[in-house]
Amino acid sequence: MMVSVAAVIAGLVVLVWSADRFIFGAAQTATHCKVPPILIGLTIVSIGTSAPEALVSLSASLRGNPGLAIGNVYGSNIANIALVLGITALVTPLAVHSVTLRRELPILLIINVAVIALMFDGTLGQLEGVLLLIAMVVVMAILIRLSRSAGASDPIKLEFDDELKEQGSMAKALIWLLVGLVLLVASAKLLVWGAVDIAHAMGVSDLVIGLSIVAIGTSLPELAASVTSALKGEHDIAIGNVVGSNIFNFLLVLAMPALFAPGPFAQEALYRDAPITLALTVALFLMARGVRKAGYIMRWEGAILLTVFIAYMVFIYYQSLAV
Repeated sequence: MMVSVAAVIAGLVVLVWSADRFIFGAAQTATHCKVPPILIGLTIVSIGTSAPEALVSLSASLRGNPGLAIGNVYGSNIANIALVLGITALVTPLAVHSVTLRRELPILLIINVAVIALMFDGTLGQLEGVLLLIAMVVVMAILIRLSRSAGASDPIKLEFDDELKEQGSMAKALIWLLVGLVLLVASAKLLVWGAVDIAHAMGVSDLVIGLSIVAIGTSLPELAASVTSALKGEHDIAIGNVVGSNIFNFLLVLAMPALFAPGPFAQEALYRDAPITLALTVALFLMARGVRKAGYIMRWEGAILLTVFIAYMVFIYYQSLAV
């Protein structure tokens, strides 16, 4: 058991660090190739922050643990909104100004509902996995179009212009890209092995471990990125990190168990975790849209989000003990 705990801790530490290096390498490689910063931010960085979830879900699926993979998707999306934005808003209230970001939020809502529809029959098959990957390509095309139509004065464009600048040579960028990817794969395998062993030792399901320990761990890159961006006054990037990550968690990460471990899944994911994720997404949409003025996520709203996350963790823990 102690070895498994050590494996989870080591896996999480290396996973978070390697994700940061992978994103840096990918973003800098794109910058050297003269890709517009807003396009890098909306696609490469968003996919990069979902890389830990993707590698963990792929590893779990190949090991025959689709519950952990699906739990990682919903747990990470819940953690991104309730934990990451909750803590970030407590650090500093978040203002939402970007038109581009407000267009992304309806996309996330539509994807939420579409995924529930795909899972409604109680199984995730390879057809659903293919559909999710096709949807990812379509969404990326939409995000590229949004980035090109963003006005020069769009706050999120200005924030990305300021944040994503050349740092070092192309060779350095490629080295970090490769190192980050290799360590991501290795740490994901280590984390999944430890998490599955802990789940079996504690007598809880892979789904619960995916929703809790693994989900919180793989959301740490989003937490670090959002808090850092918020402290720099880059509020739209702080929220955009979460929205983009959740979009790709649903499309890319959920495709892993569908493609590599198709079949039935724990129904709690559909009837408990999916509605909570949808409710949090609706709440984020309403806060970001605002009513009579630009949207804000105030400190008291951040406190509510964080309280919801803690209550959710306590609820799934005690529910797992009752099974």
